Amino acid sequence: MMLRTKIQEIPIYHDNKRVTCMKFLRQLLCILTIVTSIPNTHASQNQYTLNQERLKNIDNVINQAINNEELPGAVVLIGQHNKIVYEKAFGNRALEPYIEPMTLDTIFDIASLTKIFTASAIVQLAERGLIRINVPVSTYIPEFGKNEKEKITIEQLLVHSSGLIADNPEEDYMFGYEKAFENIYNLAPLQEPGTKFIYSDVNYIVLGELIKKISGQTLDTYIQENILNKLTMHETMFVPEESLYPRIAPTEYRDNTIIRGQVHDPRAYLLSGIAGHAGLFSTARDLAKFCFLFLDNKNTQESHVLSNLAIQRMIKAHAITPTQSRGLGWDIDTQFSSYRGDFFANTFGHTGFTGTSIVIDPASKIFIIILSNRVHPNRTGNVVSLRAKIANIVASALS
Repeated sequence: MMLRTKIQEIPIYHDNKRVTCMKFLRQLLCILTIVTSIPNTHASQNQYTLNQERLKNIDNVINQAINNEELPGAVVLIGQHNKIVYEKAFGNRALEPYIEPMTLDTIFDIASLTKIFTASAIVQLAERGLIRINVPVSTYIPEFGKNEKEKITIEQLLVHSSGLIADNPEEDYMFGYEKAFENIYNLAPLQEPGTKFIYSDVNYIVLGELIKKISGQTLDTYIQENILNKLTMHETMFVPEESLYPRIAPTEYRDNTIIRGQVHDPRAYLLSGIAGHAGLFSTARDLAKFCFLFLDNKNTQESHVLSNLAIQRMIKAHAITPTQSRGLGWDIDTQFSSYRGDFFANTFGHTGFTGTSIVIDPASKIFIIILSNRVHPNRTGNVVSLRAKIANIVASALS
């Protein structure tokens, strides 16, 4: 508006229909000087670059963590805007029954990272007009409304404010699919819905069933057809084929046998490997495609997964308590947010129990994917500190 006004105010003097050019040019030069001095805030917000020399510190901290037996190995991938800027494999993907080196194409059990795909599917169904996010779950699953759960909304499941237990007993899943959900529907909230943050696998098991009931497809089929295929994530799947087992990072022992190609989470395992809270397997390259969707969403008619407004809704902070907030599926600021390190502030992300994590920083257009099988071979590994250290290194490399 300032520029338009100044141009409109430039007097052009006519003398016998001749323009006094010199005066006009002097005034134009003055305006151009003003315009070029105005900072381009849009460009400055997106001109972050990464110092590759500083990123080499990632090698040091991961190798030290491997030496300390915090994890057997890992794949780390960093993306910015629409390209991969760092990608490296470390250590081993298997220690037992024999050692296998880690490779970039290793397939990991991504554990609770499954939840952000389930949340994306729920939001997608809302975009299609098939559900509303802020209505009670019992609107679509009447059986869920028992025992003071009739007012729990889909949104409360998504942000973990339903008040439901974190995990109901494994025994509740041992007598078949229908009985497992009957047991869930008989649960009562531990807290008044909407008042407390309780990170709950039960929430997302219910959301997975909701997707099935509304879409008429099994959860794995719906996510495959409506998210994974559209993003060309061809190495992401529930229940991997046995031909892929050699590339899959094993986890711990189950019934005296190393788990490989079967989901690590015990409840997802009892639900035949397909559940809303856990069960997906993926590679770092495939997960990068999902991260790019949330950084630079460029839909075509064929590849549409989520609209820009839907993505903004998913990553918007929803305050559950004065000190804790979640997005729809994404962690924003809770006791689980240490993965973002000490310097990134306005991020969104998620972690997985097996040793996986994603963190996305919209300001710098950076994302960090860390995939490990820290539970291999005996669940003694721990990558909580490592995630934060890697995030700090990436933050320090930004300029």
